[in-house]
Amino acid sequence: MAAVIVEERPDTVDAMQLIEELENHLAPLYPTESRHGFSVDKLLREGVAFFVTRQDGIPAGCGGVKLFGRDYGEVKRMYVRPQFRGFGLGKLMLNHLCEYCGQQGVHVVRLETGIYQLEAIQLYERAGFQRIPPFGNYREDPLSICYEKRLTV
Repeated sequence: MAAVIVEERPDTVDAMQLIEELENHLAPLYPTESRHGFSVDKLLREGVAFFVTRQDGIPAGCGGVKLFGRDYGEVKRMYVRPQFRGFGLGKLMLNHLCEYCGQQGVHVVRLETGIYQLEAIQLYERAGFQRIPPFGNYREDPLSICYEKRLTV
């Protein structure tokens, strides 16, 4: 099984389906005020670099990164479809997003995730992300965890 990551507009059919699946997964777990995912329109408006992972041509996951100047990049809309989990696609996307940041001269990557995303939390911690206090527009929230990783230059 060959996995390929391609930069893609978040308003393509495949990207919108993946984002909708992610929203449907998160909606029953967290109240609206604890969900910080960008809509497709906001991803476009905010200039988020967005990528889709395809496994043998089938859309398997997605992820994006919003750059805040050269201060940091924030991972957004990271998702792998359930049937494609366990193959390392989340790690592949996370590494890709970090590499993208480094190529843009950004050496700090941050993200926010929910406390019930146990597999995601394990992925981030194994990848070297450290817990940090809320950053940017995030506020203290018992359902939310923030992470940061400093990239080696």
